[in-house]
Amino acid sequence: MIDIGLPSDPSGFKDAEWSDVSPYYDRLLEAPLDLDNAVEWLATWSRLEELVGEAATVAMNSYTGNTADPAAKAAHIRFSTTIYPQMQERQSELSRKLLAIGWTRPDVDVMLSEMRTDVELFREENVPLFAKLEEYDAEYQEITGGLSVEWNGERKTIPQLQPYLKSPQRDVRERAFRLGMGAYLEHRDALADLFDRMYALRQAVAHNAGFPDYEKYVFRAKHRVGYTPDDCRRFHDAVVEAVVPVAGRLLERRRNRLGLTTVRPWDLGVDPDGAEPLKPFDTVSEFIDRGERVFAGVDSSFGGYFRTMANEGLLDLESRPGKAPGGYCTTLPFRGLPYVFMNSVGVPDDVNTLVHEAGHCFHAFLAQPQPFIWQRGTGSEAAELASMSMELLAMPHMERPTGYYEPNEVRRALVEHLEDIVFALPHIASVDAFQSWIYTSGKGHDRDERDRAWLEIRSRFEPDVDWSGLEAERTARWYRQLHIFQYPFYYIEYGIAQLGALQVWRDSMADYRSAVNRYKAALALGGTRPLPEIYSSAGARLVFDADGMRQLMDLLETAVSS
Repeated sequence: MIDIGLPSDPSGFKDAEWSDVSPYYDRLLEAPLDLDNAVEWLATWSRLEELVGEAATVAMNSYTGNTADPAAKAAHIRFSTTIYPQMQERQSELSRKLLAIGWTRPDVDVMLSEMRTDVELFREENVPLFAKLEEYDAEYQEITGGLSVEWNGERKTIPQLQPYLKSPQRDVRERAFRLGMGAYLEHRDALADLFDRMYALRQAVAHNAGFPDYEKYVFRAKHRVGYTPDDCRRFHDAVVEAVVPVAGRLLERRRNRLGLTTVRPWDLGVDPDGAEPLKPFDTVSEFIDRGERVFAGVDSSFGGYFRTMANEGLLDLESRPGKAPGGYCTTLPFRGLPYVFMNSVGVPDDVNTLVHEAGHCFHAFLAQPQPFIWQRGTGSEAAELASMSMELLAMPHMERPTGYYEPNEVRRALVEHLEDIVFALPHIASVDAFQSWIYTSGKGHDRDERDRAWLEIRSRFEPDVDWSGLEAERTARWYRQLHIFQYPFYYIEYGIAQLGALQVWRDSMADYRSAVNRYKAALALGGTRPLPEIYSSAGARLVFDADGMRQLMDLLETAVSS
């Protein structure tokens, strides 16, 4: 590498301001670059990104782990609103410098293409807008991370209500549902105010970059070269045609087994035969130990990867007051190790979440040998293929004593998961359609119009659940969807990847080891190949058509009913 005086590890940037970081970019910009030293120069840039990136990631992890900690918030805000936005300008300048010499090789074609796009989109006037958006992201985390309700004299976080949504007692489920949604309704105005500001800034970013709306901008910014907004609309229509009828049949089956007149939203998580909720684990240590054995069953290397994370303290799994909602996997790029954050409360959804995030972890481990940081990451469509395929590949290893469920519970857990996939695809389509409406309709700035549009779109994709008298609670669902606030247009990827994962699962039922090996080969590519080629390596294709969805739904519905 070229000597620009980099610190030996990320702790050198722990308390950094932009003035502490910028000299390293300046030195690299001033360093000679030609075809002979391009690899060395790029390796130096990659190491700089690893060091700053890991310091920023550690700050983010600390803040999401305790949104009530002002010091953690200040550190996260410093990176996200002052350092990262300023880095974008230097990264654009470094990209221009590299692109100008005409260096290339087959494994960096995708990386260089994405750099060209980033250079084309960069606008100096957008730097402060991105910084302000990061502040708003933190504000959303702070509002939602502080939500709690009273349950039988105790304060509980919203994730801690999940076990009650699976109670055989319908009144308990209804109470938990109303309390959880009510917590968001109480903050509707604050969240609507926040989204108003986010919307205005995002549209301004798009206009500054020469795009008529944020949807068109984001398709370029997210390097979506394998599909278009029109393909997403085809996806929405195909879900209505091929998936919604299957969801309707499953809901009718559920209604009959529960002996109900209609299926209400609090009836979706309970066992339809009235059995007590599954209890896959009691303690976090048990949760981790069983996870390691499940992953080793899929592939011995996966068990070793997971144990490394546990030993290194990279699993923050339990729900607690002040912790941000949701779950995620991120990577500490200098150490080359992933980190998992989630809110477990001892329900099967926790197992699904851990297995999902572990798929991201194994992706990070397998792509780590790629030489440059930009080659190790992928678009979300490939990243979610890794996680959603793992959910299904892990299922054959869920039986105790090594897994989470007794022999007579494994089938129940599988059916519950497959049903969740059917119900998830319309949800994914509705979230994506709603975001498209927000940024292209010309009415996304109006909070009341947004709420009405959500209800209208949602009814198209969820016609068989009885929401009568619950319009406010149904509206609150989009305020709870953090992606709409923090990661706009990051949701269709889940649907694309879910359909890819079902193809991996289908292959695994014919030849499990071959399917796992193809999966590993696809993950090891990192971001070195275009999206369709990554899917092809895993034995899958991108599905936007009703016929392709219908084939996979037939497979799934047969498995649920057999």
